Amino acid sequence: MKLSLVQYANLNARQQESYNFQKVSGVLADYGFTTIRLSDDWQGADFIAQHIDGQQFLKVQLKGRCTLAKKYMGKDLYICFHNDGAWYLAPHDELLAWAQQNMNIINTSSWNTDGLYSFPRLSAALKRRLESYRLGGDEPGRQA
Repeated sequence: MKLSLVQYANLNARQQESYNFQKVSGVLADYGFTTIRLSDDWQGADFIAQHIDGQQFLKVQLKGRCTLAKKYMGKDLYICFHNDGAWYLAPHDELLAWAQQNMNIINTSSWNTDGLYSFPRLSAALKRRLESYRLGGDEPGRQA
């Protein structure tokens, strides 16, 4: 059997979400997490990440890009997304508080009408803020 790589752009939305879940699960494994995909959003989470220490359990909302939403507020959620070859895993409410103080998202029609704001690209300031939440790059060494 000869396997062929899929083209992400050719996948439908559900397939893209499955693809992204598998990709980020592999990255999180390097940090000692196993993941459990939820069939239906539970308390806003698409999946749970459990650390090998048995103490850390993260409720994670997986997005195609950096997205903040009113419906995620106060739910102890992490937002996970891919951007320019890196994955980011950031606490939603902490990132939202920073964005409200440093950006104009709360005055946008998207925030006021739809209750969310999605960043088409990360500004230099937002990239700096997210740097400590970036996964990959300096990954722990792995043995094959």
